[in-house]
Amino acid sequence: MKRNAWAAGLLMMVSGWNAAPADAQPAPREITFGTNWLAQAEHGGYYQALADGTYEKYGLKVTIVPGGPRANNRMLMSVGKLDFYMGGSLIQAFSAVEKDIPTVVVAAHFQKDPQILMSHPGQGLDTFEALKTSNDILLSKDGMATFFQWMKAEYGFKDEQVKPYGFSPAPFMANIRAVQQGYVTSDPLVIEKAAGFEPTVFLLADHGFSTYSTTIETRRDMVETNAELVQRFVDASTIGWYHYLYGDNRPANALIKRDNPEMTDEILAYAVAKMKEYGIVDSGDAQQHGIGAMSDARMKDFFDKMVKAGLFKADLDYRKAYTLRFVNKDVGLELKK
Repeated sequence: MKRNAWAAGLLMMVSGWNAAPADAQPAPREITFGTNWLAQAEHGGYYQALADGTYEKYGLKVTIVPGGPRANNRMLMSVGKLDFYMGGSLIQAFSAVEKDIPTVVVAAHFQKDPQILMSHPGQGLDTFEALKTSNDILLSKDGMATFFQWMKAEYGFKDEQVKPYGFSPAPFMANIRAVQQGYVTSDPLVIEKAAGFEPTVFLLADHGFSTYSTTIETRRDMVETNAELVQRFVDASTIGWYHYLYGDNRPANALIKRDNPEMTDEILAYAVAKMKEYGIVDSGDAQQHGIGAMSDARMKDFFDKMVKAGLFKADLDYRKAYTLRFVNKDVGLELKK
């Protein structure tokens, strides 16, 4: 019995990285995490885990490498120059499978994509269906190639309704019948401050655009050969998100402003408020299984919609794009309380 007890204790020590980190740990493992844009509140959980020592408690020395207009952190991760990458929608992950790029999504810290459309209030464009009456839908090339294809297949929007979006709010503000793309965490504030009115906001996720967003991606070989490291990074990042949303997020915001001086306290506070209001991070399966949760059913639902929209062929093995191995473990649920 003593030998069995000793063996059980040893097993617990070996598997200890899956639980709360112990006081005695090996030297911190240095890893790099590339984001997909300049530092902002939408990256807050990762900066929080760095700022408040959560990564360190999990035996990690993390360097966050901000993205930006001249960065290609996705490529750097795929060729081994970065360990992890913050992905956007699942369209990118499915595309990687299509192109035989051996990357995999290991967590999804946004249950909802923050992509929105905005319209002027009181102009007959106050429902999602009514947006089809506008002939001035301002979209970027990327938006036209992705979510607008879903809008066409699902709701009957037409190509001729689209006008180029040059990432300036001026055309939208000047045309009361215009509809503009944006992100719920920032663009309505831009319009409110510049034009003096609150736009009507349509979160695409609430109308069926069911992709996860702000994912953690890594290379398949990392998952196969260093699973405990992946688990530590996913768990610590998840705890960082709980601390950022429900705790004192000032340490994270200080680092965000260091990496992106254009960020202000007003912008950061607005983004956090909207992430909470719309359930961007903590809704759906995340409320039951913890932030970062994913499910096979949700993956299939979004893939089927993208097939219907013509983005992918139905025989693509989209399941290679992700794994549930590192999520749905209830990590951090007690921190919300």
